[in-house]
Amino acid sequence: MEYVVLVDERDRETGKMEKMQAHIEGRLHRAISVFVFNSKGEFLLQRRAYTKYHSAGLWTNTCCSHPRPGEETAAAATRRLMEEMGIACPLKPIHSFIYRAEFDNGLVEHEFDHVFVGVTDMEPVLNPTEVAEWKYISRQELLADMQDHPMNYTPWFRICLNEISSFR
Repeated sequence: MEYVVLVDERDRETGKMEKMQAHIEGRLHRAISVFVFNSKGEFLLQRRAYTKYHSAGLWTNTCCSHPRPGEETAAAATRRLMEEMGIACPLKPIHSFIYRAEFDNGLVEHEFDHVFVGVTDMEPVLNPTEVAEWKYISRQELLADMQDHPMNYTPWFRICLNEISSFR
């Protein structure tokens, strides 16, 4: 069983809960989002696997997940970047935010999301249970596509992209 770390609005731990139960109840829990850029400043995006429990087949940031109980957010970001995308690169924390998104299947993402950025030109080696495909895309192309097709992107990605776009 996978557990998430429950937190309050100040990211103070309040307990742990089985991951799916936390998403059924919409409990606030800790999360990580990683944004990787190549040396040209392009975003590395992933399309979530079509078998994911929510947001299947949507484009999103390079990787996202939850720290395990007792795991630091930076360690979780590094671990999940390797597990999902087969990439290792230095990551830097840049900000955090809280969001809540309800999905058609009744699940709720209510997360205190810690955002990390990194730069590499490594080509991903995808974990097919997590990721369907990947691409590098310029900020300009990404913003234009998001304006034309916002529902092709995950809710958290649409929220935090404005903060990230100033990184490069």
